[in-house]
Parts: sequence; structure tokens; C-alpha cells
Amino acid sequence: MEKTQVIVGLGSCGYAAGAGKVYDELLRIKEADNLDIEIKKTSCVGMCFKEPLVEIIDETGEYLYGEVDVKKIDEIIEKHIQQYSPIKEYIVKSTEFETSNKKYFDGQVKITLRNCGYIDPESIDEYETRNGYNAMKKIANEKISGQDVIKIIMDSGLRGRGGGGFPTGLKWKFASNSPGNDKFVICNADEGDPGAFMDRSVLEGDPHSVLEGMLICAYSIGATAGVIYCRAEYPLAIKRLGIAIEAAKAKGYLGEDIFGIEGFNFDLYIKEGAGAFVCGEETALIASVEGERGMPRKRPPFPAVSGLWKKPTNINNVETFANIPWIVTNGASEYAKFGTAKSKGTKVFALTGKVKNGGLVEVPMGITIKEIIYNLGGGIIDDKKFKAVQLGGPSGGCIPEYLSDTIVDYDSVNATGAIMGSGGMVVMDETTCMVDVARFFLEFTCKESCGKCTFCRIGTKRMLEILTRITQGEGREGDIEKLEALAYQIKDSSLCGLGQTAPNPVLTTIKYFRDEYEAHIRDKKCPAVYCKKLLTYEIIPEKCTGCMVCKKGCPTKAIEGEKKIPHLIHQELCIQCGDCYSKCKFDAIKVF
Repeated sequence: MEKTQVIVGLGSCGYAAGAGKVYDELLRIKEADNLDIEIKKTSCVGMCFKEPLVEIIDETGEYLYGEVDVKKIDEIIEKHIQQYSPIKEYIVKSTEFETSNKKYFDGQVKITLRNCGYIDPESIDEYETRNGYNAMKKIANEKISGQDVIKIIMDSGLRGRGGGGFPTGLKWKFASNSPGNDKFVICNADEGDPGAFMDRSVLEGDPHSVLEGMLICAYSIGATAGVIYCRAEYPLAIKRLGIAIEAAKAKGYLGEDIFGIEGFNFDLYIKEGAGAFVCGEETALIASVEGERGMPRKRPPFPAVSGLWKKPTNINNVETFANIPWIVTNGASEYAKFGTAKSKGTKVFALTGKVKNGGLVEVPMGITIKEIIYNLGGGIIDDKKFKAVQLGGPSGGCIPEYLSDTIVDYDSVNATGAIMGSGGMVVMDETTCMVDVARFFLEFTCKESCGKCTFCRIGTKRMLEILTRITQGEGREGDIEKLEALAYQIKDSSLCGLGQTAPNPVLTTIKYFRDEYEAHIRDKKCPAVYCKKLLTYEIIPEKCTGCMVCKKGCPTKAIEGEKKIPHLIHQELCIQCGDCYSKCKFDAIKVF
């Protein structure tokens, strides 16, 4: 190695944690001290919980430093680079010695994320040093036909990673068999699930893998143009996609007679979406690209027959396309080694919520939910009790702790009432109110409904009203049954996937946590001690010192007492604001 490399993770998570300042400080130190080092950029390596991340690669090995700020980077440069002494307590991963994050790394198999955190996402040359565009070169050099490529994808067992899990190769075959010379390929990057950031991270960290996947699809089905539909809230992803497209054009990887294949002409552009969740649905997405309001339409005809501009169109999401080059390069059988009988390969999950190691993980299908949460996620924050996990975003469902041995594959997850979705995994602990969780997700889908279907437009609103009443202590007998009846009517009568799956969080929380609903309605209590309107605050006389802090801060004068004498809360005046509880320094106030 000619120079020591210092690499800064500059994905959205890194920037949010202050990595931009660390990068600027590195540039300053290099110039001020005339250091003979190479400073480089990369993207998210998945350890969002340890951002900002800085990796040093020298002749002795690779050292990944976590939670680096401006002060720490000065110390790291001085001790590691100038004094040749790595600071072990800051290192989260190293080739030289083991760290406490061994389970996090050993439990993963990276195919989709194979380049994220390892290359400069703005460099096509770095992508090519890691087998980038080798899949397209293999197709060109070995003269593999489009139909043979489709067979490879079918044999791999890859299913769409956007949520539906439809066999990717079969989808390509439908589009390939549709007559016509004008066909389109669309990449669905409209990632709208709360807590999901898989697609964003791939686009920010390895945009060329998506472009190459789209190229292979275009060659296979005979498409001549493509669109990447990415929500405008992802500015860094859009920027890096734009750089990647221009670099691919400069190399001749987009345009005419690509890779020397006569007649293989393909170009693409980015369409920025306005953030409508419903535009993740294929027909709504197509309408948006065409300049229409993003609303679903009836199917058939399916997009493979009549899609963009009524031409045959194949749509896959970011993660699906990112898998394609690896499969073509390594072979269908290699990919099929991972996973289960009906769910092959790996899956990327965004771990969020009450989990210690929040971030991105890529695991082989067939691993259990418990393994993901405890081995890779590090367990529950503050070691509290694991209660449930929301899988599949607002269209998914809540899986309780006692089903945490459920394996991650499409059929097993569906059997719980949840769905795989695009890969959002929100972890909940004992302090989470499951009724409020259902209300939160239904509020999201209610707002995001396009309004076309009466049952979705009005039904979700009526369900939300009932759930809101319940969390505010105004629940009535029969509310649970009303919620269930409305849920099934909405599922059966809605046109698209948003309405058909919107009731899932409600149905699964009723199924697994019915006792919480009943406690809210009958006892006017929230077992998780979360819903404010259902809480009671009491002062513990034995602990109260009469310091007067709670009395002075009470907005309704509900607290009575003299200095150095235990106080009393008048419940009829208490508005459950929690101010007294948060300010008490003696743990003298209990809430139940």
C-alpha cells in the first residue's frame, strides 16, 4: 500500500451525526501537518448506531472507528497515524483483533450491501474494482441471450424485495413476452415506510449496482428506456444517482450498442417523487411519472402488458435490482444456497425503535426474528423486556415476543398476520402501548390514502377515530368488534395494496394484544403506562421531601402541600401533563 487511507462514512446517517465536520477536520489536519495520507469518502456501512464512522487502512490492517467527533479525530490521527498506536477503545471492527461487535458482523451475509461502506459511491472506477459491470460484460462476452438471463434469475429464486415477494424472473418473463419494440424498466425507489431506509442507503452507497441491475433487466426484456423514481426527500441519493448516470454514459455503459451488443440501446433518467406513500404502488407510480396524480388503477392490464405510456413495463425496487449483478456474476445456484425453500437469498432490514444497534443489517432468509434483534441488534435498550416487532411498515403487522422464533421468509411472516414488506423492523419494549402503535400506523395510512376508494378513504378515518377515542379513555364496549368489521371491509374492498393492508397493524394488535384494548376500554387504564389521558399520578409520602418543585410547576394547581411536608395531588384537577413526574428528583411520584 502506497499511502495510509482514512475513509469517512458520508451517508445520510453519517452527515446527521456530524461526519461532515469530521471530514472537514481531516482535510485541515492533513494540510496543517503535511500528512502523507489519502482521505476518501464512502457511505453507510450499516452501523448507524456508531456514526460517525472513520476507517483507517494501513500496512498493518483495517481499523474502523466509531462515534468519532472532531475532538476524537484529532486524537486518532495523532496516536494511530503519527505514533502508530491504534486506540482500541474507539475501534468497532478490526482485522487485527476482535471487538464486541463480532456477532453483528458474523451474523450477516452481504449481497445487496456488498459494496456499501467499501467504495466511494461517486466513483465508477471503484465500483469496477469490486466486479462492477462484470455481469454485463459476462453477458456480452459469452453472448448470453435475454431469455437465458431470465432463466438465471428464475433459477436463483429471487423474489421482489419491495414487499410483495413476486418471483422476479417470472415478472421479467411476462414483460419479455409482451409484444412491442418500446418497453420500459422502472426502479421503484419511493421508499415511504416510517423507519425504513434500506433503499436510500443502497442508492447512496452503491448506485452503480442498481444501474447495472436495470441494464441487465433492459437487455433481458428488450427495453430501450428506464426511469428511477426516487422521492425528493432523498437529496443525497438523487445526487449520487445523477453522478453515476453521467459516469456510466461517459464509459459507454448507457446509450447505443452498449458493451458492444449491437442494437442494445438503453438510457434512463431520474424522476423525483413528491413523497406520496401511495406512489410506491406500481400503477400510481406510473401515473406520477406520466405527470398525472398518483392514484392506482384497476389491474389487469398489468404493467408488464400496459405500463408507462401504455407500453410493456417492468418495475422492481432498489434492493431487487442491486441483487441482479451478483446473481449473474456468481450464478443462480450460489444465490439459492442462502435462504429457505421458497424464499431464497438475503434480505436487508432497517432496525429501528427500542433496539440498541439501530441501523442496517443484511441476513440470509431463514434466520429468526429473535436472532436479528438480539445477535445483530444487541437486544433491547436499557435491557427492558422485548414486547413486539412491527414488520412490513404501516402495511405490516405486529409480531409478539412469544412468536420471535418465527423465521424470516415470506410464508412464515405472512402466517403471523404481518408481511415482509420492504424491510422495516420497528422493535418495541414493555413501555410501548400496542393500541397507540396501531393508532400511529393507521394515522399514517389514513393521511396517505389517495382517496379513490370509499372504503379506504372513509373506512380508515372511522377506524382512526375509534382508536383515538380508546387511547384518550373514551373507548366503548363494542369498539373492538367495530374495528375488526371495518378492517375486513377495507381489506376486501380497496383497489390497491395500501388500502388492502392498511388494517394489518390494527388486526394484529387486536389478535395478539386484545387484553390491552380491553384494559383501555373497560378499566380506563393503559397497561404500558403510555397513554396520557389514562394515567394517574400519586405522590409517595415516604419519599416526598416537600421541596415544593412539583407544586410550583403544576399548571392547574392540583398539588397541595407545605414546605418540608409530603404533598398531595388532587386527581380532579390533574390533567396528566407529567410535569411533576419529570421534575421530581426523589422518585416520589408514581404513575400508573
